[in-house]
Amino acid sequence: MGNCWRCSPLASKIRRDAFAIQFFCLILIQASLADEAGRLHEFSRSRMEMQHDRIDNKMLTSWSMDHPIYVGPQDGLKKVDKISELPGQPGKAVFDQYAGYVTVDATSGKALFYYFAEAAEEPSTKPLVLWLNGGPGCSSLGGAMLEIGPFFVNRDNKTLSRNKYAWNNVANMLFLESPAGVGFSYSNRTSDYNNTGDRSTTADAYTFLINWLERFPEYKGHSFFITGESYGGHYIPQLANTILSNNKIMNITMINLKGIAIGNAYLNDDTNTRATIDYYWTHAMISKETHKAVQENCSFNGTYTGLCRTAIEAANNEKGLIDQSNIYASFCWDASAPRQHHASVTNTDPCASYYMRSYLNRQEVQRAFHANTTGLKQPWLDCSHIISPENWKDAQVSMLPSIQQLISSGIRTWLYSGDIDAVCPVTSTLYSLDILGLQINSPWRAWYSDDGEVGGYVVEYKGLVFATVRGAGHMVPTYQPQRALTLFSSFLQGKMPPE
Repeated sequence: MGNCWRCSPLASKIRRDAFAIQFFCLILIQASLADEAGRLHEFSRSRMEMQHDRIDNKMLTSWSMDHPIYVGPQDGLKKVDKISELPGQPGKAVFDQYAGYVTVDATSGKALFYYFAEAAEEPSTKPLVLWLNGGPGCSSLGGAMLEIGPFFVNRDNKTLSRNKYAWNNVANMLFLESPAGVGFSYSNRTSDYNNTGDRSTTADAYTFLINWLERFPEYKGHSFFITGESYGGHYIPQLANTILSNNKIMNITMINLKGIAIGNAYLNDDTNTRATIDYYWTHAMISKETHKAVQENCSFNGTYTGLCRTAIEAANNEKGLIDQSNIYASFCWDASAPRQHHASVTNTDPCASYYMRSYLNRQEVQRAFHANTTGLKQPWLDCSHIISPENWKDAQVSMLPSIQQLISSGIRTWLYSGDIDAVCPVTSTLYSLDILGLQINSPWRAWYSDDGEVGGYVVEYKGLVFATVRGAGHMVPTYQPQRALTLFSSFLQGKMPPE
């Protein structure tokens, strides 16, 4: 009787409808996430479709002192920006926190929001580190609250817990929401949002740093590092080269840049697309036939034929609906329910971004952060709806010339990759390293974190260190906080990760 019912047309219809509803809900979940990895995947796809409008490497140069820099009065603003205590904070912090706005264009009223967590011990002796999330258009405040900042948001959306592996254990951490239109950063001239790209983002970030150092002059002489991830593969090299260029033009070290480190970096349009398909194949996510079709129909030289696009779309469909930022992760089905443990190689709460978003949209939290002071009505989001891949004005096809320029300058240059990310997979960085063709100084080996486990693998080239982080997704510190801190500490010290 039961078997007959399950085979009946009514039962079949119920099963089909249930599957359709589940499928549709999953699509809605992915669309609503609007996280950094999803934004970059969207950006990469849009770059394939607008291939004829891509910016040639030679057309995009570092913004420099040829343009006037706005420097506004900073007296007394540091004191105004000091955070007494964040709502829900677990006791008094042993470090000072600051947050607020730095104007980068007085004419348009463009102001960038920052959060600064001083080092937990002896901040005067620690380096200053700028952290930049990617997107383009995603918030570095999200990086603070989800990845490397001193506090994480609890499931109640109201209280915070301490991050044992916060990066301000070893450095003074500065988080910048950039460009304007991202997070709490804004411009009074709405046309600025439609004219945003790599050039303007670099210019505004540099202007921010000059003004921020006037507000915090005690950090002017500190060793300065830039770290970040994802589309930070564009932001970071461009900002670093601008700093070096302007230091040279002015014949003075305005910013004491010592090095950069980029995680799961988006460095090259074509290499990243090819590497993603190869990653699918090597991780049993697509069939041999589909992988072969992509190889036979795609040249990955800036031109994507109809047959190539069809093959790539088949690969994207075949892999199914998964979290590409961590191919083994669970989705967040209900952020209000107690966390359910599903099969995953990590112990990360898939709903954490929802807790953070809810927390940062509380009025008392925004008051404590000195944020949203203009009374803007739009909510704080991980990735901006104002700044989108479609209206991003300029981006280089490849950042490898900029990386090579940094290597030639002697700046400490590290790339690292979480090995379960399919958005900017480890294969993409490896292919980029093949193009750079650097001499190997120390061969590939395992490195170990403080718990004695293999943290990943590392190879030292002439002028560049590349490391993997085992069991980490697109946002490496989210999935492997201890290993990320070990790697970051080694980077700051200029030492290879421990054997």
